Amino acid sequence: MSTEHRTHYRTCPLCEATCGLAITTRGRTVEVIRGDADDVFSHGFICPKGPALRDLDADPDRLRAPQIRRGDTWASVGWNEAFAEVERRLTPVIQAHGRGAVGVYLGNPSVHNTALALYSRALLRILGTRSVFSASTVDQMPKQVAVGLMFGTMLSVPVPDVDRTHYLLILGADPLVSNGSLMTAPDMKGRLRAIRARGGSVVVVDPRRSKTAEEATRHHPIRPGTDALLLLALVQTLFAENRVRLGALAPHVAGLDRVREVAALFTPERVAPHCGVPADAIRTIARELADAPSAAVYGRVGTCTQEFGTLASWLVDVVNVLTGNLDRPGGAMFPKAAAGQANSRGAGGRGRGVRLGRHTSRVRGLPEVFGELPIATLAEEIETPGDGQIRALVTIAGNPVLSTPGGARLARALGSLECMVSLDIYRNETTRHAHVILPGLSPLEQSHYDVAFTQLAIRNFARYSPPVFEAPAGNPRDWETVLRLTAIVAGQGAGAEPAALDDLVATQQVEALVGASDSPIQGRDPAEILAALAPRRGPCSKRIRTASTWARWSRASPRCSARPAGRSSLPPSRSSPTSRGSVPAWTRRRRSSSWSDAGSSARTTRGCTTPPRS
Repeated sequence: MSTEHRTHYRTCPLCEATCGLAITTRGRTVEVIRGDADDVFSHGFICPKGPALRDLDADPDRLRAPQIRRGDTWASVGWNEAFAEVERRLTPVIQAHGRGAVGVYLGNPSVHNTALALYSRALLRILGTRSVFSASTVDQMPKQVAVGLMFGTMLSVPVPDVDRTHYLLILGADPLVSNGSLMTAPDMKGRLRAIRARGGSVVVVDPRRSKTAEEATRHHPIRPGTDALLLLALVQTLFAENRVRLGALAPHVAGLDRVREVAALFTPERVAPHCGVPADAIRTIARELADAPSAAVYGRVGTCTQEFGTLASWLVDVVNVLTGNLDRPGGAMFPKAAAGQANSRGAGGRGRGVRLGRHTSRVRGLPEVFGELPIATLAEEIETPGDGQIRALVTIAGNPVLSTPGGARLARALGSLECMVSLDIYRNETTRHAHVILPGLSPLEQSHYDVAFTQLAIRNFARYSPPVFEAPAGNPRDWETVLRLTAIVAGQGAGAEPAALDDLVATQQVEALVGASDSPIQGRDPAEILAALAPRRGPCSKRIRTASTWARWSRASPRCSARPAGRSSLPPSRSSPTSRGSVPAWTRRRRSSSWSDAGSSARTTRGCTTPPRS
């Protein structure tokens, strides 16, 4: 192994900010990790998580071999033995009780891992269970329900154009600590300070004086759980004072009179005693939003994890609409991701549409949302006997005993399972109950592309990171681990070849997308596309990107390419923004595969489109 110092330019996979890193190595050792000053998105910013990749990679507690638990004793075993144990325990459960007896929990880190994010879908599709859980139902799900019903897809989340806005209202969020959530934006402190430096205002509504509140123009403490009341009072004020300005949104808005009627009851004077924000302050916020050259309202976890979380999440965008700040520069805009662009799916002007409550949890009858049941029901679904009882569980990169409600009860329930398999790099409060732990690779041993967070970013960018280090000999890559588990579920056995399933995954995606009316490869010959993809394997080799990514990148680099902003990333249709002005600046880096817009780009919202501008 070479002992020369080398610098690798990569993307941090540990949080939504997706900062660019400059990783200096010597042989298999990480010497130092710094922010990449030339990164097209983060421009050198880095938070403490980035350098922590070095500690994570070298952590002696990180699992590097599969673990089998026998009683209270753990043993490190080979991969074939581990998968044979999974088959021995899981297959009888499926045969005796059906696939519905198997539950799956997806943790937050699975979204930050390209292989897990993409290949877990194949596992869920083949398993076919309704008992799917994730961290989303104790986090952002109310927002996704609101935007799904309002704009047509669960990822049609309007993102504040923080670099061009003149007024930013933040509710229930602390982006200086979180680095932005449902808003991928490195260096939020610098961006918020820039708003004030150009004469704008940052107003924070939060029960506590957070780090973000300390940097704000004003901070209004609010009684927890009353954000919807405050937002309704803002809406009432806008109507009462004739400050509603829909602008270009007018032809695309439905239900305006109904909103006026509902909000009429919620005057600032009536709401103030309940939410704790004075009536005069509520009116001031409404007037400032309406009068600012541009403005955006942003609500996050504090507006979601409460009794009226979906209502509050919807009202955030109602205010953005009423002030004419939805889908325009300086307002709340829709990212245009280079790959897997979800917010343009479906019919132009309407989106794909959403269906909720297609089935319910077995014990309490709580409705599913986007295929998931509330994580708060997992323990009771394991404990309660009867048809459909969860008897086996697969957890993927999650620790729900620690991170979800009722952890002690859930821990007891996990101990009663007939089979539990965890894909995780640590033995923790949850995985300690597993019968088999299948560890993933170090983040530095994996390729990475941010499929999820480019859907939520304040800039349109694309960066692909090849592995910094080679994976240890004999260790499967994460997508291969998921596919071997999928093969067991499908009845193919522990010895099935992952490549065959990889072919199946690619074929199914290509065939589905060539038949979709909103796909960039609609009507193409699947055989032609599969032939071009055939030599490649895994999630970051364009096998899984198919569709829009293949259509845009197939004639470029074997891995990823820079592409100037301003060109339509979709074929001409009602869902494609049209150019009405100057083309944004764009940058291209020679040393890594990356492209980036210099400005936020709009996305279709019920047919309303705004072009990106420089």
